[in-house]
Amino acid sequence: MKYFRLILLLAGAVWAPTFSRAEVADGVKAVVNDRAISFAEVEEYTRPAIESLRRQYATQPDVFQQKLNQALNDSLNQLVERQLILHSFDTEGYKLPESLIDELVQERIRDRFGDRVTLMKTLQAQGITFEQFRKQMREQYIESALRNQNVQREISISPFKVEAYYRANLDKFKLEDQVKLRMIVLTKADANETNTIKLAREIQSKIKDGAKFTEMATVYSQGSQQHQAGDWGWVERSVLRKELAEIAFALPMGQVSEVIDMPDACYLVLVEDKKPAQAKPLTEVRPEIEKTLRVQQQAKLQNQWIEGLKKKTFIRYF
Repeated sequence: MKYFRLILLLAGAVWAPTFSRAEVADGVKAVVNDRAISFAEVEEYTRPAIESLRRQYATQPDVFQQKLNQALNDSLNQLVERQLILHSFDTEGYKLPESLIDELVQERIRDRFGDRVTLMKTLQAQGITFEQFRKQMREQYIESALRNQNVQREISISPFKVEAYYRANLDKFKLEDQVKLRMIVLTKADANETNTIKLAREIQSKIKDGAKFTEMATVYSQGSQQHQAGDWGWVERSVLRKELAEIAFALPMGQVSEVIDMPDACYLVLVEDKKPAQAKPLTEVRPEIEKTLRVQQQAKLQNQWIEGLKKKTFIRYF
């Protein structure tokens, strides 16, 4: 759905916290207003991340446990935020038409399940009733809609802020020394064979006699840039193997290297141009900076909004 239909009622509800001791039983991680969040809910919410972490840190049990605890804590905070938002929806006089929920459910069935029969089979396998599924859809929509209304509004980023961020973070936009490079690569069958270096020297001799490097690269090079006449474009030092980088960055512009004999291949290098280390121009990175500043501002707005909801709602952690 690309629109948000929340109808604000004229009269808001009056709230007072009411929950029994029975609701704050073992396994409850938090209570928001009168809604308890259980450890089982937190664990279920975290399940996709748990599986990913288990695979990623299979051989690091201590790290896995640390990451798991962090993921569980993040999930608890997200579930608390959801309940804060749902409580805000209930108490600030919003109303969501049931017909809209029906539309959302039908869209989800079409997009993810194809038909209602497949949906019901999936829900049954997960131990979820259709009413629970419908309730989840409703809550997800309310959360998304209120976040959009309160956080994702249009944010204006001034040129001054962009320029200030650029000046304060020049290291993030720094480019290393660069060379515009062409290379002829002749691979070896093994480290001891000599035919490849003989061919490399023959090619080098032809170039010295006036043959164009680009033509020799197109005919002889076995590198991935053969069909681009050996053109590697602008290359930073860190992109090249250390031995190649040392030679390439020491070569004067327009000069072809001697044959570079390495265990796996022989190389001839032509440096067409050079650029010293510099920062990317502001015009090039402006969209990236604007996006970063927009995300930061949205995060700030969200934190302010959530903190405001917390001040108006009873919350207790266990």
